[in-house]
Amino acid sequence: MLSPLHFAFATVLAVLVCASTVTAGLIRMHPERNYLELRLRIQTWWWLVLPMLAALTMPSRYAMVIFGLVSFLAFKEFLSIAPTRHADRRVLLLAYLAIPVQYLWVGIAWYGMFIIFIPVYVFLLLPMRMVLVGETRGFLRAAGTIQWGLMTTVFSLSHMAYLLMLPTTRGVTGAMLVFYLVALTQVNDVAQYLWGKAFGKHQAAPTVSPNKTLEGLLGGVATTTFLAWLLAPWLTPMSALHATLAGLLISVFGYIGDIVVSAVKRDIGVKDSGSLLPGHGGILDRLDSLTYTAPLFFHYIYYLYY
Repeated sequence: MLSPLHFAFATVLAVLVCASTVTAGLIRMHPERNYLELRLRIQTWWWLVLPMLAALTMPSRYAMVIFGLVSFLAFKEFLSIAPTRHADRRVLLLAYLAIPVQYLWVGIAWYGMFIIFIPVYVFLLLPMRMVLVGETRGFLRAAGTIQWGLMTTVFSLSHMAYLLMLPTTRGVTGAMLVFYLVALTQVNDVAQYLWGKAFGKHQAAPTVSPNKTLEGLLGGVATTTFLAWLLAPWLTPMSALHATLAGLLISVFGYIGDIVVSAVKRDIGVKDSGSLLPGHGGILDRLDSLTYTAPLFFHYIYYLYY
């Protein structure tokens, strides 16, 4: 029998098929209009959904490789736009080596080491290695930049992978929880955009992200919270109340993650973090919300049900 997870993925694939068909029809009906961005966005969503499907249906050791690769690409992209010192190239090597080690702790479900490895041991190790280089100019900025990048792109996102290692409870697997988290986080981004386009008049964060509106935020919160409540009986062990609170957590902090990364890009002076995902920008432009929602949702459900 098909599990709720298979039905959920089938629904997503059906939506993508419909979106691709509608886009092809629009291009054929109105060849004079430019639908390039829309076509690229839908094409990229195919690229994003299929690896996620593979990660959630294959053995966990292979899934850890996929999640580790995502963190590697995100960290690499962050370093490509963030200012770093030439003297720290060997320090950066240690930072990159921390990625497979972090996912090793996830893969063997060693919660104690998973939760402290980067925030404690890597946090202490990297500045020590930087001191041995002997370059003090820009030391604090470089240390903060590398550590913030690791915390955001590796430590935060690895919570999403650790959901896979949680034991099955009430018929709910870790893969279902990952799908629930990722789907709601991405729906929240899309809903906020659509509500903002349709009804947005009041800027929510004008100095950070002028296109974000209060109406879009509230519409996204309402949409995501409703879907969190609706999907919870099939994909999570949560009660209706806990699912509603989870929807509020994902929608509000998904927005915060988005504007935090937007503030970083504005400080650096770039619009997108990269060009890896056509129509979307860089991988960080798609993962920004998850940098907040992944750890917060993990600890929320871990505390309540595990």
